Amino acid sequence: MELPVRSIASGMDRLDSPVAALASDYPSGTSTPRHQHPNVQLIHAVHGVMVVSTDHGQWVVPPTRGLWMPSRTDHWIRMVGHVKMRTAFIRPDAAPDLPTECIVLGISPLLRELILAAIDVAVPYEEHSRDGRLMRLLLDEVVHMPTLPLNLPRPSDARLRRICDTIATALDDDTTLAGWAGRLGVDAKTVHRLFLRETGMSFSQWRVQARLLHALERLAAGDRIVDVALDLGYSSPTAFATMFRRQFGVAPSAYFR
Repeated sequence: MELPVRSIASGMDRLDSPVAALASDYPSGTSTPRHQHPNVQLIHAVHGVMVVSTDHGQWVVPPTRGLWMPSRTDHWIRMVGHVKMRTAFIRPDAAPDLPTECIVLGISPLLRELILAAIDVAVPYEEHSRDGRLMRLLLDEVVHMPTLPLNLPRPSDARLRRICDTIATALDDDTTLAGWAGRLGVDAKTVHRLFLRETGMSFSQWRVQARLLHALERLAAGDRIVDVALDLGYSSPTAFATMFRRQFGVAPSAYFR
């Protein structure tokens, strides 16, 4: 089910207040059309997983994480499971040192509670009031949150896009870099350099990232770890768990706890 654009932010993204927050719930499988907001959007969900895409990449956003979406950036969102989105719209000049690109942020318990409290704040609010201080603290907390590797960059080079699009539809494909270079009729070193230049990752790193982000979706939907591991081409659940822990710091079974 695709949402109409007008229902996504209900005008909250156009207010002149430094911060305005909104609660929205979506059934599993809901998606938004391509859209953008005049203000920055901090996209967070207290339940469910969101897959957020732009022309430059894809981000998987589970609970305890948030995505910083710069203003005027075209994006679209797919909901995995029942999603309870709690989002804050932030004026780009609301504070110094705010991020200027799409990044996944850790959401601390404090920041989570600040977002929830901000939803109940009527806008506009007075800067030096209790509500104003709450919003100021929210901005301070955002600046200090760590960034996390939950993105999958999308290259612009047509040859790399062919590789990436194929991997995305066959994540268990084990074609080597040399094998892809042969298919494309170019030198393997050229493909390697292009991947580093356009994605910041090597070919093998990009493929591992694609697999692990897809795994997050599957696990969020309740799929068994053994099924996810084997479908993604890992030799065993242990091999998958090792790679998952190396990337995310916890075992697959513990991630959503």
